[in-house]
Amino acid sequence: MTTRFGGPPADVAEVQGLYGAFTFSEKLLQKIWLRRDFDAASARTTDGRRIRIVHPGRWNLLGGPDFRGARLRREDESELVGDVELHLHAADWDAHAHAQDPAYDGVVLHVVLFEPEPGRVTRGADGRPIPVLVLLPLLHHSLEEHAIDEAVECLADRPTARLANELMVYPPAQVARRLRTQAERRWRQKVRFARMRIERLGWENACHHAALEVLGFRYNRAPMLRFATRWPLSAWANGDVSADEAFAHEADAWSLQGVRPANQPRVRLRQYLAWVRSRPDWPARVAAAAARLSPVGPEGASRAARRLHHFGSVRDMLADELCAGTVEGSRFENLVCDAVFPLLAGWGRAAPAASAPGFTPKPGIFAETPPAVLPDPFGWWFHWFCGDTPPFVLAGLRQLGVCDGREQPVCHGLAQGLLGWLIERDAGTLSS
Repeated sequence: MTTRFGGPPADVAEVQGLYGAFTFSEKLLQKIWLRRDFDAASARTTDGRRIRIVHPGRWNLLGGPDFRGARLRREDESELVGDVELHLHAADWDAHAHAQDPAYDGVVLHVVLFEPEPGRVTRGADGRPIPVLVLLPLLHHSLEEHAIDEAVECLADRPTARLANELMVYPPAQVARRLRTQAERRWRQKVRFARMRIERLGWENACHHAALEVLGFRYNRAPMLRFATRWPLSAWANGDVSADEAFAHEADAWSLQGVRPANQPRVRLRQYLAWVRSRPDWPARVAAAAARLSPVGPEGASRAARRLHHFGSVRDMLADELCAGTVEGSRFENLVCDAVFPLLAGWGRAAPAASAPGFTPKPGIFAETPPAVLPDPFGWWFHWFCGDTPPFVLAGLRQLGVCDGREQPVCHGLAQGLLGWLIERDAGTLSS
């Protein structure tokens, strides 16, 4: 359910999420279009015609259409060059009176987030119909996921000195309890998103998408997800795609500025290819390996939990079963916490028809384990080692005194708890 603020025109929608309403802005929709963070291969206009986005255009932050000089390809392979206008709702075209504004005469595509009401047509100044593309069914993630990611990006761009000042008035033990509560909320969100992904894609492809997304990290996840859609896991395992071919396919979409050499997309693609060649059945291996994990609670100090449950040995075991050791360091920790643990928890809660086909371990490797008997990995996720955590979060945990580097080292759960607290504080949805 969505609500438009103040009546038309509206550039912000209110959407109901797991923990109440959140906002989704037109600017965020523009970012999604710019990055092509959606299933572009399945794009069809509302009249049923396929359309290929050759280039999304130049983002126009001044007056006029949102994107200038976009290049589109129609079903008959003819190319269409012109402007693109984006709105949350198709009715906003008329509400903004764009048909009466000559600046919009060059618009060749109207992109909207939500499905238009029946019978609505976008028309230009001369009455010509303008094709409409609805993005919501094509998104790789839910609206809530996109909104959370946007909130994290906004936090990362702000001065860090005062980010956690409101919490510093409380004793460290009380802060730690609040962060554990926030961490559990973040965990439930991630599990919910993972479950939705599994129900949409099945277990194997959900793992495949999540792995490439983590390897793409913040700047290159959109093209990585397009690879995952274009070439499923079986294509990588069978040698039907090369890393160089995949890299070239998105030649104009990579973000390379400021990306460390180890995170360069060509490097990550080669890494994933080596990973899949070594462990073509890695989704089944990981699920079976996780079934052997003992239950771990989020309570207590992380160092004691890691020692008691042999976190170091488990990390080595998962590194071998997941990717044969091809991914190491902080990115491996991200794979475990952002992909493996939430997917395992979501798998046990996903619709059986969607989750069952992905689990087909080879005879003699592992015994098949139904999702229902997998232990809840929340405690493992909470006490796990930090991956690529924003520096301002790490600094905040130390300033608050909840992490001392000894009995309570920085752990994934506390980092996620502080991040969740900051996001909710900025959104004005923080509960007391």
